Amino acid sequence: MFLRKLSLLNYKNFDTQNFEFDTKINCFVGRNGIGKTNILDAIYHLSFGKSYFNPIASQNIKHGTDFFVIDGVFEKDTREEKIICSLKKGMKKLIKRNGKPYERLSEHIGFLPLVMISPADRDLITEGSDMRRKFVDGVISQSDKTYLKTLINYNKVVAQRNSLLKYFAINHTFDDKTLAVYNEQLSTLGTDIFDKRVAFLEDFIPIFKEQYVTISGGSEIVDLSYDSKLLKQNLLALLEGSIDKDRALQYTSTGIHKDDLSFEIEGYPIKKFGSQGQQKSFLIALKLAQFHFIKKQAKTTPILLLDDIFDKLDENRVAHIVTLVNEENFGQIFISDTHAERTEKVVKSIHQSYQLFKL
Repeated sequence: MFLRKLSLLNYKNFDTQNFEFDTKINCFVGRNGIGKTNILDAIYHLSFGKSYFNPIASQNIKHGTDFFVIDGVFEKDTREEKIICSLKKGMKKLIKRNGKPYERLSEHIGFLPLVMISPADRDLITEGSDMRRKFVDGVISQSDKTYLKTLINYNKVVAQRNSLLKYFAINHTFDDKTLAVYNEQLSTLGTDIFDKRVAFLEDFIPIFKEQYVTISGGSEIVDLSYDSKLLKQNLLALLEGSIDKDRALQYTSTGIHKDDLSFEIEGYPIKKFGSQGQQKSFLIALKLAQFHFIKKQAKTTPILLLDDIFDKLDENRVAHIVTLVNEENFGQIFISDTHAERTEKVVKSIHQSYQLFKL
C-alpha cells in the first residue's frame, strides 16, 4: 500500500498544494514553521480522520477561510483508493472513499494502516494515563473493528452512569436497581476490552523489547507492563465495591477507563530515571513495535511517518533506525527534517528510491 498523490486546500498553513510521491521514501525539508509537519499530519488525517496534533478539527482550517479539503490517492492491493477528508465550519467532518461518504468515522479506521513517529510522542511518557490508554486502544483498533465498537459503547455507558450519579447527588436520591443495570453493561463491555488488551500486550511486549535492543544497542533492560485493577478482581465486583466513593465523587472511579501502562528501565520508571536519549529510544521502539504489530495483523505494510526525528536523536540512534528502515519489511516512508543535506545523506545510504521536496 502507498500514497500516490496528495492535494491540500486551506489546510493549516497551505492555500493549495499538490504532491506526487515516490512509492518508497519521500522527504520534506525546509526551515521550522514552513509546514513540513503539516503535510505529515494531512496524511495522518486521511488514515484516521483526525489530526495527530490538534484534536479540535476546526483549528486545522487555514486562518481567514471556512473549510479545508485533503484529497489523497492511494494504491492498495493493486486498486486505486481515493480518500477525501473535508470540514466546513459549523458542519460535521466528512470522509469519502471513492466518492461515497462514511456514515461513521469508525468504519474507516484500519483501512489505511499508518504509524507516526514524532517528538510529540514524548507525551506518552510525561502525560497522564489517558495518553497511554489511547496508544493501546489505537493500535488494537487499527486491526479490530469490534474492539473499537465495544470501546465506543463502553465510553457511552460510563457517561450515562456518570450522569446518573450526578442526578442522585442533585436530587438527594438513590436507585440501586438502575445503577446495577449500568454496572452489568460496563462489566460485559469492559471485561471484553480488558481481555483484548491483555492478549495484545502479550504479543506486543516481546516485539517492543526486540526493537529497543536494536535501537539502543542492547545496553539497558526495559519493560512494559499493564496496570489494571481487573488483574486482581472482576469489573462487576470493582464497580459494586466503589458505589459509595462514586456517589461522593459523582463519577465512575474504577474500570478499564482508568487502566495504565508502566514504562520502566532497569526496574525504575523511565519518566524519572531515563535519560533523554533513553526515553527517545523507548518511544521509537514503542512506535516501531506498533508498526510491526499492525503489519502482522492487517496483512499489509503500514505507511510510516517520521516527523523531525533526525533533529531529536544522536547519530548512533539515527543509524540504527536507518538500518531498520533499509530492511525489506518497510514500505512507503515520509520524513520531515530541517537539513536537506543531512536528510539526503541518510536516504541515499538506504539504497531505495526517494524524492526530496524542498519547502
